[in-house]
Amino acid sequence: MDLTKHAFFEGKIVPLGEAKINIATHGFLYGTAVFSGMRAYWNAEKKSLYLFRPYDHFRRLLESGRMMAMEIPYDEEGLIQLCIDLLKADNYQQDVYLRPTIYKADMGIGVRLHNLRDELSIFTSPYEAYVQNDTNAHVTISSWRRVDDNSIPARSKVAGAYVNSALAKTDANRAGFDEALVLNSDGHISEGSAMNVFMVRNGVLVTPPITDNILEGITRRSIMEVAKNEFGLTVEERSIDRTEAFIADEMFFTGSAAQVVAITKIDHRPIGSGSMGPITTKLRAFYEDVVRAKNSKYASWNVEVK
Repeated sequence: MDLTKHAFFEGKIVPLGEAKINIATHGFLYGTAVFSGMRAYWNAEKKSLYLFRPYDHFRRLLESGRMMAMEIPYDEEGLIQLCIDLLKADNYQQDVYLRPTIYKADMGIGVRLHNLRDELSIFTSPYEAYVQNDTNAHVTISSWRRVDDNSIPARSKVAGAYVNSALAKTDANRAGFDEALVLNSDGHISEGSAMNVFMVRNGVLVTPPITDNILEGITRRSIMEVAKNEFGLTVEERSIDRTEAFIADEMFFTGSAAQVVAITKIDHRPIGSGSMGPITTKLRAFYEDVVRAKNSKYASWNVEVK
């Protein structure tokens, strides 16, 4: 991490190395924070950087904050402008990852959400591939279950809840797999460790519904729109049994950091032909053009940093 890059911290843009919190901060002690993972993409032909669907990301962040009794003095447009100012400060000419976070900033002991000060921070980093083997991912079905909405809001990116993701991811990696598929308490496939999941079966694109304890993913929603509008695919939101995944024609993950990751094996069983399928291939390529502002039809999804 380059500490000379800039961050938004306690109301102003400062060098990242100066953006520090105390070890007694509530958000650190109890995981009382919500965040969003966002991307900005460099378009070499236009020599410009584009934020991908920032309004949607910030709307979800603010909704997550409401669930955690948080308030900050910014709306979606104000947050977008903060990101633009931050990116301009470092003059990025490459793909960038952004991490906005709202956290309980008071110091002290005591489990609660009320009567605590809320702060916003944003830092940026050059993008690195989230899943290295993203065209040929081998995954395992985790022994850990996805957090339930009646325990921790599954549709929000609550920092403390990502212990659940970390447990699943580390066990999968240590067992030699690239990623994990996580079941919900009903035994249906919910997500990857931190990604939404899709299945292609008999030409139909299937993804778990938001009631199966999934994150309401923005990349997920984008892929659903593209699949229907550009490729004429039928898209179903329904529960997926673990054994149905074994007989899928194709499977893939989606996420802001991960983008589109092809799943080619589950627990040593090949998915379809055992290589990235044609629908996944088409969606990956189309999505890549969209996020880089190379498709005018989806220009409303891109905000230029200028």
